[in-house]
Amino acid sequence: MNESTVTKMKQMKFYGMHNAFKTAIESGKTDHYSLDQFVSMLIDAEWDGRHNRRIARSITNARFHYKSNIENINFDQTRNLDRNTILRLAECEFVEKNENILITGSTGVGKSYLGTALGYQACIQGFKVSYFNTSKLFAKLKMAKADGSYLRELAKIERQDVIILDDFGLQALDSSNRITLLEIIEDRHNNGSIIVTSQIPVQGWYDIIGEKTIADAILDRLIHQSHRLELHGESMRKKRGINKG
Repeated sequence: MNESTVTKMKQMKFYGMHNAFKTAIESGKTDHYSLDQFVSMLIDAEWDGRHNRRIARSITNARFHYKSNIENINFDQTRNLDRNTILRLAECEFVEKNENILITGSTGVGKSYLGTALGYQACIQGFKVSYFNTSKLFAKLKMAKADGSYLRELAKIERQDVIILDDFGLQALDSSNRITLLEIIEDRHNNGSIIVTSQIPVQGWYDIIGEKTIADAILDRLIHQSHRLELHGESMRKKRGINKG
């Protein structure tokens, strides 16, 4: 009977319950539980298993370039990084409010690491997240315009609760990328969150975007209801010998 039950659990994809039941049978611990305790243990195991698989799937789908987490962030005073602010952002209320996070600072100070760590937290909280290197995203969308898949690619981005635009502003935007950015920002305005990392201070983004009317439209939507974090200090890459932007 137990072998049949274990098989049925696996066939129904109750993997957490399957593993918990099989372990309990093999270890002879079934007698340690009352009936209601045993059922509760199996349900908890299945819930935990599905929850963990959902998080793992979200992290995989996000296509993060870095592995990072809030626990390993260096809150040295020289970095201008307030622990309470970051821990509050890690609760991901900013996603529920459709707010943005703008992270600036010189090369190597940990902008990408911090942005990705917040992205990981959003995945853990059950939100859909996508990480993009900004230059590669623009190149991909420019090709999509040529092959007719542009609107489909924009729709994929729009479905995300959070998008991360990493290394924004390494190159000034041409007219095509300027319009693309405007469309992405407009789609997400009051409908999703954006985490932007950039070496360029926010006041310099007007020059990066170009075309004053479009720059005003983009930055008005992007900066409104945003959290701005300006990192200071020496390069974390030099300090730790690791590739975290």
